[in-house]
Amino acid sequence: MTKEQDTSKLWGGRFTEATDSFVQRFTASVAFDQRMARQDIQGSLAHAEMLQATGVLTEAELEEIRSGLAQVQREIDEGSFSWSTELEDVHMNIEARLTELIGSSGKKLHTGRSRNDQVATDIRLYLRAAIDHIAQELTRLQRGTIELAAVNADTIMPGFTHLQTAQPVSFGHHLLAWNEMLERDHGRLMDCRARLNQSPLGAAALAGTTYPIDRERTAAALGFDRPTENSLDSVSDRDFAIEFCSFAALLMTHLSRISEELVLWTSAQFGFIELPDRFCTGSSIMPQKKNPDVPELVRGKVGRVNGHLVALLTLMKSQPLAYNKDNQEDKEPLFDTVDTVLDSLRAFADMIPAIRPHKAHMRDAARRGFSTATDLADYLVGLGLPFRDAHEVVGKAVAHGIESGKDLAEMDLATLQGFCPAIGEDVFDVLTLEGSLAARDHFGGTAPAQVTAAAQRALARLQAR
Repeated sequence: MTKEQDTSKLWGGRFTEATDSFVQRFTASVAFDQRMARQDIQGSLAHAEMLQATGVLTEAELEEIRSGLAQVQREIDEGSFSWSTELEDVHMNIEARLTELIGSSGKKLHTGRSRNDQVATDIRLYLRAAIDHIAQELTRLQRGTIELAAVNADTIMPGFTHLQTAQPVSFGHHLLAWNEMLERDHGRLMDCRARLNQSPLGAAALAGTTYPIDRERTAAALGFDRPTENSLDSVSDRDFAIEFCSFAALLMTHLSRISEELVLWTSAQFGFIELPDRFCTGSSIMPQKKNPDVPELVRGKVGRVNGHLVALLTLMKSQPLAYNKDNQEDKEPLFDTVDTVLDSLRAFADMIPAIRPHKAHMRDAARRGFSTATDLADYLVGLGLPFRDAHEVVGKAVAHGIESGKDLAEMDLATLQGFCPAIGEDVFDVLTLEGSLAARDHFGGTAPAQVTAAAQRALARLQAR
């Protein structure tokens, strides 16, 4: 052995010179992958117990490993564990400390596995736990949204297309539209969880191992549904990370759309809602300002999550089988995506139930813009006019309303009959906002009774999870 030979590495036997100091820092991942320490220890315990059950380790060696890993976990939890860049990653840091604590038994832990299947297992365990946490926060947001919708089933607001007043809807109906987006997000999240919940442990470097391992045992011990089928794919697959980031990008897009409406609705120009002060900030120069910073920031964060999805897709696009060092670059985008999604959901789950609607402002806005024009057309169709003729009649009435500054419901009967003599006194039943909502009394419609029933169904779905 030459004096330059690197003896600090657990893999250093083949090398005749030490790793360049810059390369050592450049290739190390311990600064960010140490957040998987708990999962790494969890996987090591399952692996060690399997090795003992198959006769590779003795009972005494297993007990030493258990005791040593428990000590390592305590040190990590207490913040006294010494992380070393020279040891590259979370796996080698833990193994080196374990060996320092218990001696040669620690060196046997890596029997029958590689860092390739080890990291693939760790990241699946980490992401599975993150998904479960995200699912809880997403459900909490949905519950708050649905409950707010239920108490606003008959709160009238304008519905928009092209951000122009279209037809009156209820605030509760609008909130339940948000929930439909979030419900689809939850389904995609659960689909992602189901596909990632397979254990790559035992695939070793790429081809499996000659030791008598029991992959079904370790898979069950770690809560996986089954072992992965192919050793090459096991160590190189990152589809689950990409799929999660795809879910996250779509979820954040939905939160961004909701944020945009919250920003608009809190403005003086709309005045539909008020957010509690604890979710807003002020201006350093304009004392009257109350800025909706939480929804604005969530709206902005969708960009970084979309970027992480593109980064992972690009990372994987040219990789040959099996594992490549490129895959070290999967963790920072994934970890940041998890953090961003959790923070955004927590903020929204706290904020949405605290929204205070300004019902009078909403109703007044729904009265403007001739939002019941379609109801008048439908009324004329009921009198026997073809829809296209009814459409023309109402268009002329709206033009007169614009010129005179009167909404359709504010015109007298004689004026309306000037556009169509068949119009009767009962027309005012359909020109009211309440009448417009009540008329859409079908599954998925905005009639208050339908909104109440939809909210009940939505809550029942949450209860069934």
